[in-house]
Amino acid sequence: MRTFALTLAVATLAASTAVADPVKVVAAENFYGDLARQIGGANVEVTSILSNPDQDPHLFEASPETAKAIAGARIAIANGADYDPWMQKLLSASKAPARKVIVVGELIGTKPGANPHLWYAPATIEKAADALAATLAAVDPAHAADYKKGVADFRASMQPVESKIADMRKRYTGMPVAASEPVFGYAAQAIGLDVREQKFALAVMNDTEPSPSDVAGFESDLKGHKVRAMLYNSQASEPAVEKLVALAKENKIPVVGVTETEPADARYQDWVAGELDALDKALGTPIN
Repeated sequence: MRTFALTLAVATLAASTAVADPVKVVAAENFYGDLARQIGGANVEVTSILSNPDQDPHLFEASPETAKAIAGARIAIANGADYDPWMQKLLSASKAPARKVIVVGELIGTKPGANPHLWYAPATIEKAADALAATLAAVDPAHAADYKKGVADFRASMQPVESKIADMRKRYTGMPVAASEPVFGYAAQAIGLDVREQKFALAVMNDTEPSPSDVAGFESDLKGHKVRAMLYNSQASEPAVEKLVALAKENKIPVVGVTETEPADARYQDWVAGELDALDKALGTPIN
């Protein structure tokens, strides 16, 4: 009888201390995966598909491993806004009625043709964080309090980024800059910068050839010191852009590289803060 009681007690203890399987989350891009880790902590297992900061996201091709990861996910996160259409194709090819899908572009009502680099707007990433926390709580109600705390901590950690943007807006509203692609567009808009060369930037983003007049206008702005800095996508390699980067440096125009993929071992908020610091330094540099 004592042996049975002891066995029952051990079994009961083991059941009460067992850790439930983590919620499997698949993110199309690693900054959304990072968001899931920050909010979910030990309660989630995250796979990020686009995670190499040295890879051009526009050249990505899905692999069987990618399809397998999506097939086993309880939650999937995509950017939407026609940035990662391959994600929707993979989700459609692997039907799972219980799987929850968060499409950030749909959360904020992005219109067709809008700049798809949504994550550079703090308000958007925070709305994505709220949606993710709510979805995690719905899928895993036993840890709802953890997810509530996780999203609150994330929002608190975004305060320095928001304060930095507000400070830069006071000092740089209306300041002209050039951009070879609209990657940093939402952050630049939040700062109040006058981003020039937008036709050139859209052509590069859409993998089309910029017109000769757009190229000439870009070169004129750099040579004539009509802009205070040049932003470019350091992940993409375009001969026309590389030529303009060289021209900017030749004319002492500060050049700021931004990326579409979060660097390895970085948090979203630290990544964006670092790029804001680099831009702040560039805009504060006198141009001869």
